Amino acid sequence: MAQEGTGLPPAVGAEPGSRSQAGAEPERAAGLAGESCAEHGLELGWFCAAHRRPVCAQCARLGGCRGHRVTALAEKAADLRNKIVDQCEKLQLQSAAITKYMAEVLPGKNQSALSAASWAREVVIQRLIFVRNVCENEEQRLLEKVHAEEERTHQSILTQRAHWTESLQKLSALRTYLVDMITNLDDHGLVHAEQEIFERTEAAEGILEPQESEKLNFNQKCVQSPLLHQLWASAVLSCATGLEEVHVDEKTVSPLLALSEDKKTLVFSPKKTKPYPDCPERFDHWPNALGTKAFHKGTHAWRISVDKSCAYKLGISYGSLQRKGPGNAARLGYNPCSWVFSRYDKEFRFSHNSQHQAVELVKCPAQVGVLVDLDGGEVLFYDPTACVILHSHREAFTAPIYPVFAVADQSISLVQ
Repeated sequence: MAQEGTGLPPAVGAEPGSRSQAGAEPERAAGLAGESCAEHGLELGWFCAAHRRPVCAQCARLGGCRGHRVTALAEKAADLRNKIVDQCEKLQLQSAAITKYMAEVLPGKNQSALSAASWAREVVIQRLIFVRNVCENEEQRLLEKVHAEEERTHQSILTQRAHWTESLQKLSALRTYLVDMITNLDDHGLVHAEQEIFERTEAAEGILEPQESEKLNFNQKCVQSPLLHQLWASAVLSCATGLEEVHVDEKTVSPLLALSEDKKTLVFSPKKTKPYPDCPERFDHWPNALGTKAFHKGTHAWRISVDKSCAYKLGISYGSLQRKGPGNAARLGYNPCSWVFSRYDKEFRFSHNSQHQAVELVKCPAQVGVLVDLDGGEVLFYDPTACVILHSHREAFTAPIYPVFAVADQSISLVQ
C-alpha cells in the first residue's frame, strides 16, 4: 500500500484490522464536522497542498487531487495553529518593542528635538545679531566716510569759489585801472605809466584759467567696501526671488549652437548642423547668442550652469553689437560693446574692448552668476555656490544691455 510512504489516505472499503483500516478512523475523526465531499459524500479529512483546500480520501486517491501532496487535515490544522502561535508571539514581541520605544525612546527624542530646535533658534538669532551688528557698524563707517567726503568736496568748492572771486576782483580792478589810464592820461602820461601798466598786467597774467579738478568731485570710491560688496552680491544672487527670468533669443543664436525648447540651454555643435533661417540679428561666425530682454535701469541678476563646459563666455553687451563676420566687432570681449567673463580649459579671465584681465580661481565654478547695476555702473561675476565674487568691473553704461552667451564646448544652461 502507498498510504504510509506518500501520505495518501487508505483505500475506501479496506478490510477491518488491515493497515489501511487502522488509518481510516483518524481520517473520519479529523474531518470537517458536518461537511462532506460534494462529489463522493465522504468526510473532508485531508488537505490538498496543490489546491489549498480540504478534500476527501477518494478525491486524494482517485479524484482531482490524485498525485498531489496531501496531509491529514488535523495535521495541517495543528501546523497552522503552531504558525499562528508563532505569529502571535512575534506580534507580542513587536508590540512590546513598540511600547518600549514609545515609553523610552520617543520622550527622549522629543526632548532632544526641543533642545535641538532651541539651539538652532539661538544660533540663527546670534548669527543674525552678529551680522546685523557688523552691518550697522559698516553702515556707520561708510556713512561717516560719505559725510567726510561730502565736507571735503564742499570745502574744496568753497575754496575755489573764494579764489576765483578774488581773481575776478583783481581782474575787474585791473580792467578799471587800464580803462582809466586810456581815458584820463595824455600821451606823455601814458608813456610815463608804461612800466606800472606792464607790472599790473603781468600780475593779471599769473591768474590762470579754471581747470577741471577731481578735488571738486565727490569721490564715489569712498563707499567701496568689500564686506558690503560681498553681502550685496550674495543677497541678490543667492536668493531666487532676486533673479531675472532670462531666455535666449532664438533669432540671435549662432548656427554653431543648438537651443533647447525652453530657450535656456545652448549646446555647441562645430559643424553648423542647425538649420536656422538667416536674419540680421543672428551671429553667423562666432558661437554667440543674446538674451531676449534688454535692461534699461536698475539691478538685474541671472545664473548660468557651466559645469559641463570648458569653453564659454558670459556677460552683457549693447544691442548694437555686430552680428556678422569673423572680426572683433562681433567677438565677445574684443570690442567696446561687450563685457564678459570667460573660461578656456583651466584659464579664466575678464575681457572688454580687447583688454583682458586674468582671474585666478582655486576651483572651477559649477555656476556663474551675473549681476549688473545699471544705475551704479557695475557688472559683477559671482560663484553662488562658494559665495565668492569672481570679478567686478565699473562702467558708465550708455545704452540698454542684454545678457550675452557663448559656448565652444558641450553646453551651458540658464538656471532659474
